Amino acid sequence: MLKKLTYLTLILAGLQMFSACSGSSNKGGKSSDDELTLSDSLASDSPLELSEEVIGDVIQNISSPVEMANMIKSSGVEFSQKILNSTEQIDNYNTGYKRALNLGVYSADLGYINTFDKNTIVVSYLVAIKSLAEGIKVGQFFDFNSLKRIATNSNNLDSLMEISISSFNKMDNYLRNQNRSNVSSLIVTGAWIEGLYLSANVIEQTNNDDLITRLAEQKDIINILMIILNNYSNDQNFAELAARIELLKSAYGGVKITTEVGEPQTIEKDGKLIIVQDEISHVEISPEQVQKIIKEIKSLRQFVVS
Repeated sequence: MLKKLTYLTLILAGLQMFSACSGSSNKGGKSSDDELTLSDSLASDSPLELSEEVIGDVIQNISSPVEMANMIKSSGVEFSQKILNSTEQIDNYNTGYKRALNLGVYSADLGYINTFDKNTIVVSYLVAIKSLAEGIKVGQFFDFNSLKRIATNSNNLDSLMEISISSFNKMDNYLRNQNRSNVSSLIVTGAWIEGLYLSANVIEQTNNDDLITRLAEQKDIINILMIILNNYSNDQNFAELAARIELLKSAYGGVKITTEVGEPQTIEKDGKLIIVQDEISHVEISPEQVQKIIKEIKSLRQFVVS
């Protein structure tokens, strides 16, 4: 079943464990360069082919790598720190483009860490995320002291979730008001790529059918991402990223996906009952296609984190 989750949910679960992140941004080994603003190309005033509202709607259709993390845990595979992006890489991310993209990567890593309750290594990832967030001028939207206090009590996870949602709503609104949906797009893309990478590693170990199905379903997500990234193709970084993702799209060429409308579900949101229409997808993918896709995912992820 292909879940349609919001952008906030996409990176929220990765960042819901922002404990131990209060304090100086220099903890991550960064200098005052953290305060650099985004390059002109990332803060372009040129008219968009897609409006901010349309881009927001498109982003909402990208599925969550956090769901991937839950599926990884359900597969029975053990936690592996070596497949995460090392926080020692943080000093390499010294541009607005790299910071935003890898903020998404580390967010997906945190979702994986949190799913396996590996609190002993969470601090370094939280510090790295704090540094990157401040480097692209969105760190002010996270109340690190409150998150640290709440995260020390596992009984307060609902409160932690609520604060995190509020923080990301403020950040997202700010970016859109500043015509910086390109930054949001990079965060989402980085998180999505890292979610694929983590899953690809587990598939190689377990050949888990559920993960393979979810991997195949990403064929539709690639088309969504290409719409977004091509909207900023006048920027060289976006154009190169889109070209790299195009290689992954080619690897998905032989995968077949058919979709049928599932039963509508009634859920409560903001005190109101709303009807959500689920979609059920069926995929056809061969072992050879799986290996080809995994190869391209690893290549793309290396490009992103290098």
